[in-house]
Amino acid sequence: MRVLSSVRWLNCRLISDSSRYTAGFRDFKVAATPFATRRAFSQSSTQNGAAQDAFRYFGANKVQLNSLKKAQDDAASLTPEYVAANMSTEEAARLSRVRNIGIAAHIDSGKTTVTERVLFYTGRIKAIHEVRGKDSVGAKMDSMDLEREKGITIQSAATFCDWKKTEDGKEETYHFNLIDTPGHIDFTIEVERALRVLDGAVMILCAVSGVQSQTITVDRQMKRYDVPRISFVNKMDRMGSNPWKAVEQINSKLKMPAAAIQVPIGVEDEFEGVVDIIERRAMYFEAPRGTKIRIEDNVPAHLQDLVEEKRQILIEKLADVDDEMAEIFLDEQEPTILQIKAAIRRATIARKFSPVLMGSALADKAVQPMLDAVCDYLPNPGEIENTALDKQQNEKTVKLVPYNSLPFVGLAFKLEENNYGQLTYIRVYQGTLNKGSYLFNSRTDKKVRIPRIVRMHSNEMEDVGEVGAGEICAVFGVDCASGDTFTDGGLPYTMTSMFVPDAVMSLSIKPKRTTDADNFSKAMNRFQREDPTFRVHVDAESEETIISGMGELHLEVYVERLRREYKTECVTGQPRVAYRETVARHADFDFLFKRQSGGPGDYARVVGYIEPNDDPSTNFYESQVIGGTIPDKFLTACAKGFEIVTEKGPLLGHRVIGAKMIINDGATHVTDSSDHAFSLATQMAFRKTFPEAGGQVLEPLMKTTITAPNEFQGAILMLMNKRGAVVHDTDIGTEDFTLTCDCSLNAMFGFSSQLRAATQGKGEFSMEFSHYAAAAPHLQKELIAKHEAELEAKRSK
Repeated sequence: MRVLSSVRWLNCRLISDSSRYTAGFRDFKVAATPFATRRAFSQSSTQNGAAQDAFRYFGANKVQLNSLKKAQDDAASLTPEYVAANMSTEEAARLSRVRNIGIAAHIDSGKTTVTERVLFYTGRIKAIHEVRGKDSVGAKMDSMDLEREKGITIQSAATFCDWKKTEDGKEETYHFNLIDTPGHIDFTIEVERALRVLDGAVMILCAVSGVQSQTITVDRQMKRYDVPRISFVNKMDRMGSNPWKAVEQINSKLKMPAAAIQVPIGVEDEFEGVVDIIERRAMYFEAPRGTKIRIEDNVPAHLQDLVEEKRQILIEKLADVDDEMAEIFLDEQEPTILQIKAAIRRATIARKFSPVLMGSALADKAVQPMLDAVCDYLPNPGEIENTALDKQQNEKTVKLVPYNSLPFVGLAFKLEENNYGQLTYIRVYQGTLNKGSYLFNSRTDKKVRIPRIVRMHSNEMEDVGEVGAGEICAVFGVDCASGDTFTDGGLPYTMTSMFVPDAVMSLSIKPKRTTDADNFSKAMNRFQREDPTFRVHVDAESEETIISGMGELHLEVYVERLRREYKTECVTGQPRVAYRETVARHADFDFLFKRQSGGPGDYARVVGYIEPNDDPSTNFYESQVIGGTIPDKFLTACAKGFEIVTEKGPLLGHRVIGAKMIINDGATHVTDSSDHAFSLATQMAFRKTFPEAGGQVLEPLMKTTITAPNEFQGAILMLMNKRGAVVHDTDIGTEDFTLTCDCSLNAMFGFSSQLRAATQGKGEFSMEFSHYAAAAPHLQKELIAKHEAELEAKRSK
């Protein structure tokens, strides 16, 4: 039936001299055209049984088969724009009411608290439970025991809800697919994969702290995946709250044009509600949990001047990023409410602007207007350009259209293990996913059946029969990897995966009891499948199992999950830092490798130099041999030898970076020279010359941000000075101060407990990898001596 798949979803008639065949299809309307000139959508290819299907439906007529082939060959001619323009009104209306959004922010900005209020106001949950609530229930989206104990989000959690919004006196229902993401840098992959598949985001900022370190990381991730965002300044009821500082920092620190579309009515403990500066009306949030919204058309008298000032700033900002608003502004006209909203929507979707709202989720104030803003300003799946790569056309970029009746294309963006097996989260970009249907994994070319489809509500599941284009769902019984693309088998498409950062910290680990080895192995395999930043390998020399991750907390969580979920107690060794090695200056070499053992020997001579590379993060090799003193086949072996030797450096056995090696002369032997000999000669030459070239150890420096109450500033500065940190910035607020510095990862082990002791548990810090820099001379000597002692101990065994 594969031949028919390209035409079965067109509601048009296929006309021949002797018979007619009508291919039924729900939504799409195309006028009937003769076979020779009609155009089809799919790029399906014929398979073995296709000819029989064609004969059955069209008769054994060669002309008809040629016509069918013509329809398939023209598959690419209908553009996504053409499809979108001819979409049925029902399908267009469905898409316009869908929003795929994520909640992202710095640690403790209130992401999960905001999500809890969203679920409550949309009727998804009946009662609100706090992140660190006294009832010991915990927030709905923090489903893991560890999350509820620590009061942090570790895994991104997906849910769905419906929000009823009044438009022109009529109630419209919008469908939200919502993902709550972690704030800690250790779990940054959860934010990466969520933003990879979302159409928009709500970036939450603290009204007291404004833009913080992880806010900048989240902003970078949003820009990487071209995700439009609205901003929500939370914690307006806290002492020292200042939303205008947050708005200014979005503009200055994040380089994102932004302006407030609300003004707060009161601040700190007097915060009552907000004024909508576009419609010039006040909103007060009353009744228990702020469920009753009292709207007054009059702006409070003491805020009228401020509202007009902020409205003018909003219009000026929009005039800078939107052409239509610029024309109205230059003509000195007053834009209408609809014109302002349309300009905000256009600029937000184009990622040129971010409207800023404000409120307090914990105090149950002003969350509902934020939901209205999601509907008004963030895009539906049809307004975002999603692309795939066509493998048959040399990975040419092709657009995907979120239309139910086109061939299926989806991306598996997250894996989880639970009691029912592997749960795979899929974003449906095009077509419909049906229970019991078959899909093709474009990476493995394997056919898989979809036995069960569910919609996720944190850790709860709701079975569904089908999921339409633009939606997010989860499926069971599919063996795949994170980032795999699925199609209906007719499209040779694949999609780009998400960005995975390098690991910065390692630990040696082993189970306490040998009887737990099986459980330990299962856990390691599962954790690696679920989390691409968690890596496991066995050190060839020490034969230890090494786990690597994004930080101390990241690895600590996995060790704790081993204990809880697999009943496996583990012993962890000293954390291993991912050091690097490099060269500091130019050094020449002339190395002869000559070895004779009964029969043909080895002979290779290489001449050249090594020096620092222009790009300190990469290595460079080049052959400049003239006159054929080394044949080309051996030069390839030299390049391979350089790759091998830079994987394990001469000083510590860590990777070499920032080295350039040039070979410009050499010599061969008629019988004894070989690829193997030249590869070894290159490796030996590099190792011998490395000390002369000023070989040194590089250590990872972490960009560290510490926030604590002002009275602890002296104690924290002393802590960081002991660790040799380089302080870049100190921002002193009304209550808290924020210190930004670069510090060696090696010096930061155990810092969390020391920070808690120094600040009475009130301080917090975050780290992210900044760059590699030369380690202190005394530390280099210690590391090299330790490495040599380990090697000597292994030799003596």
